Amino acid sequence: QVQLVESGGGSVQAGGSLRLSCVASGGVYSSYSMAWFRQAPAKEREGVAVISPGKSLTYYSDSVKGRFTISRDNMKNTLYLQMDSLKPEDTAMYYCAATTRYPPKPAMAAADFAYWGQGTQVTVSS
Repeated sequence: QVQLVESGGGSVQAGGSLRLSCVASGGVYSSYSMAWFRQAPAKEREGVAVISPGKSLTYYSDSVKGRFTISRDNMKNTLYLQMDSLKPEDTAMYYCAATTRYPPKPAMAAADFAYWGQGTQVTVSS
C-alpha cells in the first residue's frame, strides 16, 4: 500500500506560479499511474492531470491545459505539478492520488484511484 504526502501549496497572486510535490512511500511507485485532483469549497473533486507509470501518457482537464504541467521522477518516488498563470478559480485543496489501473483515463474519475494524500491548499488572489 502506498502512502502519499503533498507539499508546495501556498498563497499567490493571479498570474503567479507554484510547484506542488507529492512523495510516495510504501509501494512500487513506478507501477502506479499518478494524478492530481483538486476540490474547492462546495464543489466536487475534479481531476486536474494524470500521468502514466512510464510517463508516456499525460492528460489534463480543459481548465488547466496549457498552464499546468504534470511530471514524475520515478527514482525519487515523487510526483510534481507545475502551475503557471494561476487564476483565482484555481483556488482549491490539491490532492495527489495513485492507481494501479492502466492506462490512465483522460476522464480521471476519482473512484479509479485507491490511494490519496492529505492535500495541500492553493489560494490565488486577484
